Amino acid sequence: MVVASREPVLNRVLAALSRPEYSRMKGGLESVTLTFGDTLYEPGERITHVYFPGDSLVSLLSVVAPGKAAEVGLVGREGMVGFPIALGSAESSLLAVVQGTGTALRMKSAFFRKQFGGNPTLQREIFRFTHLLMTQIAQTAACNRYHVVDARLARWLLMTRDRLNSSQFVLTHEFLAKMLGVRREGVTQSAGELQLRKLIGYSRGKISILDQKGLEARACNCYGLIKGLYAHA
Repeated sequence: MVVASREPVLNRVLAALSRPEYSRMKGGLESVTLTFGDTLYEPGERITHVYFPGDSLVSLLSVVAPGKAAEVGLVGREGMVGFPIALGSAESSLLAVVQGTGTALRMKSAFFRKQFGGNPTLQREIFRFTHLLMTQIAQTAACNRYHVVDARLARWLLMTRDRLNSSQFVLTHEFLAKMLGVRREGVTQSAGELQLRKLIGYSRGKISILDQKGLEARACNCYGLIKGLYAHA
């Protein structure tokens, strides 16, 4: 992770603040670049900073055993990474890993607590985001239990595209397997099927969505449910 030059506010939580509210927070915000594969928090680790993604993307994973984890949530510009701080917890229960390289605004947790306590708009936006994230986590858990890998992979690719606002991103089969909680062979087979149908292209760790409508038809209904909730929030 490297400190980057300041960028326009892309994060929707921060964008919802009034000019005076944002001005009070601005002194505690630092623009950083989050790099694919960076770990922001380990389970049980103290949360020293919160992150407001701009054009970056962070995966939240539940760890069940050493080396075994599955993604339960995605956080992009619509929210904040480190939300337990707003709920009174100082530690992360999840593994937070950067999935999409890009910018974010970082703030020390102590500073965030002070701002959060006296800012009703910030409270409203964080609580709204947290509710949506909890719904996403619950839906993802059910999806992982009942839907086949092909449909889950299509859903996951579409959710990633929506948050990165790009149809091309860097991903390896190994990383995808960890996100979906399946064996690498299962991801390779499912990705190959989607590629055969010309829904995606895959080359040297880069995935391109070639047919978004076709991929939506291939995805399970969890994608539409989650997208609809975020759109109407």
